[in-house]
Amino acid sequence: MSQQNSQPHGRRPSHDPAPDAHAGDAHPDVGSRLTPPVPATGVPDVAPSVSSADVAPHASAVTAADDSHVVARESHGTGNGRTVPEPGVTPEPRRTEIQGTEPQDPEDDPMDFPSADLVYGRIPVTDVSPVIEGGRFPATAIPGEDIRVGATVFREGHDSLGVTAVLYDPRGRETQRRRMRLVATGTDRYEAVVRPESEGRWSFAVEGWSDLYDTWHHAAEIKLGVGQDVELMFQEAALLFDAASKESERSSEEVRAFEEASEAMTDTSRTPEERWQIATSEQILRYVEDRPLRDLVTTSARYPVEVEREAAGRGAWYEFFPRSEGATYDPESGTWTSGNFRTATPALDRAARMGFDVAYLPPIHPIGRNHRKGPDNTLTAGPQDPGSPWAIGGPEGGHDAIHPDLGTFEDFDAFVAHAQGLGLEVALDLALQASPDHPWVQEHPQWFTTRADGSIAYAENPPKKYQDIYPLNFDNDPQGLAAEVLRIVELWIGHGVDIFRVDNPHTKPLWFWEWLIARVREKHPDTVFLAEAFTRPAMMRGLAKAGFEQSYSYFTWRNTKEEIEEYFEEISHETSGFYRPNFFVNTPDILTEYLQFGGPAAFKVRAVLAATASPLWGLYAGFELFEHVARPGAEEYIDNEKFQLRPRDFDGALERGESLAPYVTRLNQIRRDHPALGDLQNLTVQATSDDAVVAYSKTKTVEHGGVEVRDTVIVVVNTDPHATREATVWLDLDSLDLRDEDFNEDGSFWVDDLISGASWKWGSHNYVRLDPYVEPAHVLSIRRDVK
Repeated sequence: MSQQNSQPHGRRPSHDPAPDAHAGDAHPDVGSRLTPPVPATGVPDVAPSVSSADVAPHASAVTAADDSHVVARESHGTGNGRTVPEPGVTPEPRRTEIQGTEPQDPEDDPMDFPSADLVYGRIPVTDVSPVIEGGRFPATAIPGEDIRVGATVFREGHDSLGVTAVLYDPRGRETQRRRMRLVATGTDRYEAVVRPESEGRWSFAVEGWSDLYDTWHHAAEIKLGVGQDVELMFQEAALLFDAASKESERSSEEVRAFEEASEAMTDTSRTPEERWQIATSEQILRYVEDRPLRDLVTTSARYPVEVEREAAGRGAWYEFFPRSEGATYDPESGTWTSGNFRTATPALDRAARMGFDVAYLPPIHPIGRNHRKGPDNTLTAGPQDPGSPWAIGGPEGGHDAIHPDLGTFEDFDAFVAHAQGLGLEVALDLALQASPDHPWVQEHPQWFTTRADGSIAYAENPPKKYQDIYPLNFDNDPQGLAAEVLRIVELWIGHGVDIFRVDNPHTKPLWFWEWLIARVREKHPDTVFLAEAFTRPAMMRGLAKAGFEQSYSYFTWRNTKEEIEEYFEEISHETSGFYRPNFFVNTPDILTEYLQFGGPAAFKVRAVLAATASPLWGLYAGFELFEHVARPGAEEYIDNEKFQLRPRDFDGALERGESLAPYVTRLNQIRRDHPALGDLQNLTVQATSDDAVVAYSKTKTVEHGGVEVRDTVIVVVNTDPHATREATVWLDLDSLDLRDEDFNEDGSFWVDDLISGASWKWGSHNYVRLDPYVEPAHVLSIRRDVK
């Protein structure tokens, strides 16, 4: 079996461009790169007024050939035809000049031809992606991540066209040029992958163009076959080859080949068959594939891509409460002693051993006494109840202070240094709310909402009530409040924290987040913000566009095959250009029924799905101990750690074989070993015959030491934690980047199970049997170059 696409001698299929074309063809810039909407002053002048980034205006048409393409003419458009000019600047009207004529002043031309408000360029380039709200917000990526550029490109008549994606670095220099492939016949939808290699504001554009050689090839093949216009067709070929030989970027070998071909086309001593063989030789085909003969080049606007550091888009998170780590109970006195940063240091070691990248801490600030909550959110707290860390603020201070039970700033700095020595980053919770005892309540009452009876409104999420928390009001003193939050964030950055998990960002206005994140990233571009938002899709996506690098997601509640497949399609194809989901399998607030009643297999299932489907995943401590008992009638843990100390015997569970830690460790190692799992947009859902068996694959090609490495991972999961399931898995082989050398003589290829160590021969359809009490999932790697 061969999956290698090859071209028969003398035959070049129409509308099937090569995967990679040359780099280096410069084209006029169609506008400046976008910049984030950052106010010039330290705080916003008016709360809701945040200027939007602009999209580059149209450039004028270029009618004369340049040194890059002797036969090329260019025009530029935005793809969708809509641009947003810079404030106060009127863009030049786009006009297509007809070659060989003098352009007329529109006021002198009663027809106003072509019209200044035309949407389409000479070759229509439409529906470009990833483009976020017309380019007002940038798409996002990390270095080395594949960006799937798409566009719908078409033209009048039957002439052939080609499409190219062009990537520009932060300095505006062209770095990559990739021929875009037709997704499916009849769709006019083209795609290609480009890959930025460093951080910064990159941009891309899409070019549509008339493919002169392919147009000639298609017509000549038909006409020569019936003896029609034979000499005329060869005369036209001679002109094409002559023009190609004059292109400045051609090598001497190419120039000589095109000159000889041009001369041969009009050599009537040669038979038509001989001239056809020359015009369609493998050498000529290779040259026109690598450097096409282009005309009527139409370029879209440049669209922005913000390329951020790797931690913004890849990573494994481990959440734990420092106060529980090392906490002790004295049965004689009935008193608890809180853990602290020093006793929590082993938790960092534990996270590092399991292969996590980020150690996330709930709020570490002083906790209010007024209306302090007791166990499991009860309204009455005893003298030993520590309260909720999210009820921030007390006599010891607020968001800029550390709870005295945890230690000092020196202790925290040592904790962060220990984490960094293990290769971990510490993420802090940024919860913008206050307890009734927070200094802000007395010093800045305008930052809260006062009710009709004069009381301050506490937080509610009906039917839940949080009497120990006052939400902030951003409408009374937006400048003062914004400046204070910026001060707090920069304070913690100064103590080695570059990642913030933001609590309930959807309860604050979007303008504030857009402003804050842009201001922080001006001075601290490595800062990463994770949005803890479980709310409506519009708000979650809005937060991502406002600058949040990551977001919690609906994955927590997607448990059936249908739900999982639908959600994986959404996050990998519909929103992957700007929304990065962090697949947490549990949180202190969320213990789903699937985990409550699914047994150990359910924990494995959720871990495999999270760790392999998303480049970002996380878990809250206790998951590896299969903690599953919920408060009756709720999706929250009983004896919830939000309201009490919960020391655990992690080492004892590991020794007794009652820990999922080795399994989690293996999954994180698989993630590190397989670059395909580091991207999101490359996920392909595969078909299965069983209503509980989910299958998907990821493929990526990278270079290591100058050697090309093709990596493909296939994941098959039984989502029924109670029963063995048997199924057929049907694979879309085209999605797996298979080549001739990957196949065995019988047409099969080898897959190695990265969890069990077993190996099988697979093909287009494959039998699986997954027993949840043994192993509910396959994580398979295709073995390459078996021949």
